[in-house]
Amino acid sequence: METLRAARFLVKGPLILALLFVINLMTSPGHWWVQWAALGIGIAWVLSLFRVIRGVLLAGGLAAIGAYILRKQAGSR
Repeated sequence: METLRAARFLVKGPLILALLFVINLMTSPGHWWVQWAALGIGIAWVLSLFRVIRGVLLAGGLAAIGAYILRKQAGSR
């Protein structure tokens, strides 16, 4: 569940940042406060990316172990 939430944030994070960028342009074009939001969202995005990569590697590893066990069982028959 945590990995799914992290995967959704990989899409939502840049969209939120784009919206904040447009708001920044419309309200105060000379003052770039959006950079601080970009820093925070960027850090959270990278952490979410690592969480998704970890989940994919775990699922792939479990699938490989399952395939190996099935292959061993099929070979022993």
